[in-house]
Amino acid sequence: MTESTGEHRKRCIRERRIFYIHSRFGGFRGRLLLIPLLFGGLLVQGAKPLPADSPTSKSKGPFPNAVVLQGGTIFDSRRGLMVSDQTILFRGDRIEKVGPRQGFGKIPPEARVFDVRGKFIIPGLIDAHVHLVHQLDDAHITGDEVLPMFLAAGVTTIRDVGDTVVPQRLIARYAEAHSESCPRVFLCSPLIDGAPPIHRDIGWSLTDPEAVPAFVEDMVKWGATTLKIYAGTQRTVGRRIIEEGHRRGLMVTGHLGRYRAEDAVADGIDCLEHIWSVFNYIIPEEVLRTPDHRASLDFANPLARNLIAILAQRRVMVDPTLAVFRNMILLNDLESVNQHPDNALAPARLRQHWEEYRRRAHLDPATREVRRREFLKYQELTALLYRAGVPILAGTDTPEPYVPPGFSLLQELEMFVEAGLPPSAALQAATINNAAALKQESQLGCIEPGKLADLVILSADPTVDIHNVRRIEKVFRGGRIGEPRELLKRVPLH
Repeated sequence: MTESTGEHRKRCIRERRIFYIHSRFGGFRGRLLLIPLLFGGLLVQGAKPLPADSPTSKSKGPFPNAVVLQGGTIFDSRRGLMVSDQTILFRGDRIEKVGPRQGFGKIPPEARVFDVRGKFIIPGLIDAHVHLVHQLDDAHITGDEVLPMFLAAGVTTIRDVGDTVVPQRLIARYAEAHSESCPRVFLCSPLIDGAPPIHRDIGWSLTDPEAVPAFVEDMVKWGATTLKIYAGTQRTVGRRIIEEGHRRGLMVTGHLGRYRAEDAVADGIDCLEHIWSVFNYIIPEEVLRTPDHRASLDFANPLARNLIAILAQRRVMVDPTLAVFRNMILLNDLESVNQHPDNALAPARLRQHWEEYRRRAHLDPATREVRRREFLKYQELTALLYRAGVPILAGTDTPEPYVPPGFSLLQELEMFVEAGLPPSAALQAATINNAAALKQESQLGCIEPGKLADLVILSADPTVDIHNVRRIEKVFRGGRIGEPRELLKRVPLH
């Protein structure tokens, strides 16, 4: 019997998935898929995953009938300013009412009331660029072991941007079943790449534009909300990915290489990952021949001005991920990086993996000053993009070496402010902007009636000093209360 083209595509996808699952379960690394099953008993025949943006299934559990946060100062992420003496009422996992303390109205008699006068409340933070499989697998760590670190840092939602989809799905289901200690997890496709894929463990070779619709359909069925174009993808395939992704309501982002930024923007891409996806396309050809040109590039050149203007005009989001450039790639030989206190909060096996990476990288001290200047250029470009009106996202690439889960997002915000962004803009990047990148503005990113009760209570104002974002007293994820110290006890430090 002769197969139709559609049947052949489906069979190929099915066979690749079977091969993938067999290879992962058959070897030592198969633990990554098994651990969530052992912990939560989550893989049930015919069971459907809880959508990442739905009300938590735990809302009937230990929630009080109502919670009131009375008299705090709230960050209005839409306007980028603090509003004082406000009260928030939420029931279960949803915010019901927000308004001035004076004249707020009747407090439900059964409500648990917190006096938060003198405190500052921001929306739960979102990390727009994480990997829950790739690096953790190399370190023999499973996603469940680091998820509490995100909540402890006030990060209530994360977007995986490129991993094999089966373990992503399992980790997301584990997180939803343990919402008291885990952030929400939004799924992405594997890294869509050329042949062979650069990262063979999490890449997916896609070189025929006609194969794109079947691939996108498969990702939709797995619950992915983002498609990620990777460095080896050609424009003909990239354009089709954007078209099919948008047809199915998905966001399309890119860590670009062969597919040039100006082409991807013209084709309608939603987001660019890493500052390199802008920087690498604004270097004049004659400058490429000069030594250390990345540390001295003049952004007044026509290529830079043109691309920045187009990004702003098209409202293409840029996720700089400064944390991974400083901490992993350029300056991991600095003690301020490799001995940063945030690192000590990660499991010992992960820290050991980071140290092994640093020994292999063996950065030359003689190049340190040039590397410093290169990183400052990445910060400078980030600020230029912001001032031009390009929507900036906050992502980290955690858990790459010295990019600790959760806490690296706080470092990212600090680096944004060092670059010249106002603290309020840094907070917007990690809240309302990232919610837009997830198409979740109706659910996340701001403190308003009807939104999910994802809130972080701080003891000092982060719009005055961005470092105050670290002064976390309590975190609410879908109305469930957590405290950093208790959440970190769930992270195995052995």
